[in-house]
Amino acid sequence: MTFVPPKSILLIRNPIAGRRRRGLVDDVVRQVRAAGWSVDLVDTTAQGDAQHLAKTCDADRYGVVAVAGGDGTINEAVNGLACREGRAPALAIVPLGTANVLAHELGLRLTAPEIARTIMAGRELLVQPGEATGASAPRHFSLMAGAGFDAKVVAGVRVPLKRRWGKGAYVWRSMVEARRYRPVRYAVEIDGIRHEAASVIVTRARLYAGPYVVAPAAALGEPLLHVCLFERWGRAHTLRFGVALLRGRLPVTGGYRVISGRAVKVSVASDAGERRPQPVQVDGDDALTLPVSIALAARSIRLLQPA
Repeated sequence: MTFVPPKSILLIRNPIAGRRRRGLVDDVVRQVRAAGWSVDLVDTTAQGDAQHLAKTCDADRYGVVAVAGGDGTINEAVNGLACREGRAPALAIVPLGTANVLAHELGLRLTAPEIARTIMAGRELLVQPGEATGASAPRHFSLMAGAGFDAKVVAGVRVPLKRRWGKGAYVWRSMVEARRYRPVRYAVEIDGIRHEAASVIVTRARLYAGPYVVAPAAALGEPLLHVCLFERWGRAHTLRFGVALLRGRLPVTGGYRVISGRAVKVSVASDAGERRPQPVQVDGDDALTLPVSIALAARSIRLLQPA
């Protein structure tokens, strides 16, 4: 269905993200205002600001909450919207991050005219986020939660390095983690059935790290989790999986499979002498540590995608 909101937007901008595309936000704001809409632009100053703004903004005033930032800032807004009582504004994105996985998933091109059109007249997609629960408060995700190699890479990339090198920071950290690799085994329980894996990604989306396919049957609008299991251990297999991902061949690669389900538990079956806590990445941010339980959130959010 086509979304027709009140013509007022709360635009939450992460001023650190996408410095090279800073003009994109200005162009979007200019086009939206030229169409007769009002835009209130608020910059985040600390972690958690986007979540607070999305959770507390006035739904009678704002028809849309737009987020100008990367997948991490968008994740904060998703957490804020998913925790609201009663009616909530729809969520639109102005992609400024390193990977922009959600933008790829929605088919949103990184041009000001398309982003402005999507904000004002996008097609509404009802999405039930995932919810990962560990020792701390639950964390919602629109894309994925993962444990294993990718989570260790994410946990090792510090913010200053990410700002300076962009995707190169993840390449460098991948080499570091490959060098220190140990064959940790993870127990993955999917709807009560136990599996083991060297790494696991629990996803709501088809894509990973940008345009790369990990779960061909996944769709944001369907209330289902897709559990991606990397079932072979060792540096060579880790490299093989990475190359297959970049070549678009991961879903048909031996030792990799995807199982759908609604309730997932991930824990450490064997730490292989690796004494550090095992991190969990949520939408590309280091968020939790194992063990975690993952399910679908109780509340849905409305995402705007190109019409």
